[in-house]
Amino acid sequence: MNHLSPLFRFATAASLLACAALAGCANDATTAASSEDDLTSNTALARTLTFNGAVYVAASASDSSILYAMKSQTQSAFGALREANVGVNSRELKDIDIKTWKKSPVTVFDTKNTGDKGAAMLRVEYTFTDNAVVPKAMAKKSSLPLAVLGTNYTAQTQRVFDECTSGDAHAKEFKDGAMWYVFNPALTKCKAAMTAEQKAIDAEKAKLAKPAVAGTVYAPKAELDRLYIPTTMKLTGDKTNKGTSWPEYDRLWSGGVAKNKVVIGMVSGMMADWAAGEKHDPIDDDGYRMWMEGLRAIFKARAGFKVTANGNSQDLTTFAVGTTTVKGVTFEQIMGWELDQTGWPAGVSTFEQKKQLRVAVGNKIIKNWITFQVPVKVKVGSKAEQSVTVELNSYFGAEGDATPHKKAIKSSDIFVYNGHSYIGYGPLDPKNFSASDFPSSYQIMFVNSCVSYNYYEKDYWALKSGGSANLEMVTNGLESWVSGSGAAMGRFVGALISGSQPSYSQLLTAAQFSASDYGYDWGMDALRVVDGELDNKYTPTATPIVVK
Repeated sequence: MNHLSPLFRFATAASLLACAALAGCANDATTAASSEDDLTSNTALARTLTFNGAVYVAASASDSSILYAMKSQTQSAFGALREANVGVNSRELKDIDIKTWKKSPVTVFDTKNTGDKGAAMLRVEYTFTDNAVVPKAMAKKSSLPLAVLGTNYTAQTQRVFDECTSGDAHAKEFKDGAMWYVFNPALTKCKAAMTAEQKAIDAEKAKLAKPAVAGTVYAPKAELDRLYIPTTMKLTGDKTNKGTSWPEYDRLWSGGVAKNKVVIGMVSGMMADWAAGEKHDPIDDDGYRMWMEGLRAIFKARAGFKVTANGNSQDLTTFAVGTTTVKGVTFEQIMGWELDQTGWPAGVSTFEQKKQLRVAVGNKIIKNWITFQVPVKVKVGSKAEQSVTVELNSYFGAEGDATPHKKAIKSSDIFVYNGHSYIGYGPLDPKNFSASDFPSSYQIMFVNSCVSYNYYEKDYWALKSGGSANLEMVTNGLESWVSGSGAAMGRFVGALISGSQPSYSQLLTAAQFSASDYGYDWGMDALRVVDGELDNKYTPTATPIVVK
């Protein structure tokens, strides 16, 4: 998520990384024919994305200067692909293989300057290759005619905005500083602008004299200065897991970060539109209600959770409303006040009194770690039954500070985040983390924010001891929905700890937005994928698990 509307949130996403091994993604009856790069999804198909590009640089340009110019181009492909509903793996398409470069000397002429003798420059071609995810509706698509922006497009942002964006409030948020994010070359007006620009360039090329020396390349300055560079994005291969895969429930229920515990770290962010400069009172932020919806979904799946601690040692059973003191409050009552607007205590009847009580509650629990626990008995395969505590450490109110995220990631077997991505430069930016911020044990991470598939996955695996053998990532290929996201995340966690050991496909189904979230079914999940699961060995028939 990042920041859109009440419905959209543009945050938030990571990448496909090669899984360590091929084993274990098998249905009990059928072994999946999967490659190392396959991923699991209910709505997306995995593809290899390829496109060609070229930059013009000074004849003496260093490789680092060339790479900088290339990254400016490939970054703009992020927006073009996002607008075409294609999610890509490499962070802002920065991973350009230098081995694909082809350098060619070229003489550039300013055809509008009579007598110009030309300037020696270098044209460097490159091929960009990445893993990508597309909607299942694009199953037969093998290419997309799109474009990238010229190297100096930042000097012409108004033109790009007018010609090649929707021009809506969302696009305006990115006009200054992140135009690449909303660049949409598929728009009719953008295609017309590109056609007109190409005609002008062709006219300038026609003015060039024929090179006197065979093999010499001449180019008009208009080619270097062009704003739009038409590019064909090729989509090949099918890297979608055709088998059934499961989390490694045997490892999860056996204890990881703490003995005889399954620890869940649940961080939920403010949902105010940060890019638009919105700022809400925390109790009126959409995320507050969504956080409680998530908790309610978890408690429905696994009954018996009780508050056992909170980071600020606040008394969560007693609240003051004017001269009235409300005592003996349970967390279920708090959720009822906020989610159902029912069950108000005696002496709290007016709108103002209800607001005062909500504020009093919010002051004690927002930006505070609340710990819930429930005891269960677990029998894994032929091992003896064990007493296990399911512990849920939950935090609402996350914004730009990475502290709550680091705490949850370090101390959790299951980490879930629901909130903004801040175009990948927020608190979950991999640059904020080191290997010491991750536990060495088996871990599942679900980053439910916009485009989290691009922003986080690949770089997190590089930090995690054991890589995909110890870390599975659930991320979104595109922008994700705000409304209903809390309940969806709660259903994902609830299914994980329900004791029924659902497959990853079933977990993704649980986390899809349903008719109950909106009043009708949107039928989408932001191209959500699971990656890192192909080396899992667990199957429920081979190792039955009983949780009671």
